[in-house]
Amino acid sequence: MIYLDNAATTIWKPQQVIDAVAEAMQSMGNASRGVHAGALQAARTVYDTRRKLAHLFHCGNPSNVVFCSNSTEALNTAVNGTIGAKTHVITTELEHNSVLRPLYRLQREQGVCLSFVKADRKGRVDYGEFDKLARENTVAVVCTHGSNLTGNVLDIARIGEIARMHGLLFIVDASQTAGVIPIDMEKMQIGILCFTGHKSLMGPQGTGGLCVREGVSVKPLKTGGTGVQSYRRFQPEEMPVRLEAGTLNSHGIAGLSAAVDYIEAIGMDVIWEREQQLMQRFYQGVAGLENVQIYGDFATWKRAAIVALNIEGIDSNEVADELICTYGIATRPGAHCAPLLHRALGTESQGAVRFSFSWHNTEAEVDEAVRAVQEIAGRI
Repeated sequence: MIYLDNAATTIWKPQQVIDAVAEAMQSMGNASRGVHAGALQAARTVYDTRRKLAHLFHCGNPSNVVFCSNSTEALNTAVNGTIGAKTHVITTELEHNSVLRPLYRLQREQGVCLSFVKADRKGRVDYGEFDKLARENTVAVVCTHGSNLTGNVLDIARIGEIARMHGLLFIVDASQTAGVIPIDMEKMQIGILCFTGHKSLMGPQGTGGLCVREGVSVKPLKTGGTGVQSYRRFQPEEMPVRLEAGTLNSHGIAGLSAAVDYIEAIGMDVIWEREQQLMQRFYQGVAGLENVQIYGDFATWKRAAIVALNIEGIDSNEVADELICTYGIATRPGAHCAPLLHRALGTESQGAVRFSFSWHNTEAEVDEAVRAVQEIAGRI
């Protein structure tokens, strides 16, 4: 199988990640739940991974790195833990449902007002709209760093500066960019950064989290056991246990730690450049084809390694089925949990076929994908 669905999850993991998870499953106890060797090893691994992620994202304090099961849980924690009733929030039409649905729920249940920065037919936004949409009761800007549909990357440093000027909390969904595009929370004015471990970070599924800037207060999404202050009736106030109720996925976190080591050893810039070469090779191969429509802005060098397209007159699911059944190529068709962006692109009914590339893919695989698209489109 040629796997080109890396925007959903990287199926190939570095061997050191696999080894770290396997070793952890045979040796680790429950972090912060004892003083025996297994519990202490888990606690050390968890803390060391916090430290690595704090360094990677320029978060500052490792205790402000909070582990969750994925970016959806992280975003729910960030949105529900910081946005109060009857307030106003700015977001965009590029968002994944992991941003939209928590916001819609606050809109329905707590009277939160939402404003959307619109996307054009190439999935681009007008940055001036962030400033224009700010009101007296605006409390936050919540947006993606990179679109999971078009691969367009937003200038979050620019958005962060607008948020700072208006005194707004800036919450960023880095699901598609964490691990492959540099993120500096301090320089970019990010209040909360939400990430997942199983995509560009090349870690296990079931890992992710949020990095909280010093001074930002987040109410817990869930409460329960923390292994500390057990006689308190309420969740401890100290980070990170304030936001981490229950047993952590220490086995997965061990794998995530190894994944960060792998990225640091190779160099994020090296990985990004490789992915860009593969993505551009595919784009150049299909861009001029008759009956093929490509979505996104390819005029800019800074992109996630994603190419979404449609073949005229064929539903995206049918194209994806033929790609896997005839050519052994795995892609992602449909709506990609990004309903507003599909509406902006005019692809609500057809969806789109998303090709997404990773460090492990090869030029030969890209060329085979180009050939497959050429043949399918050529039969119309």
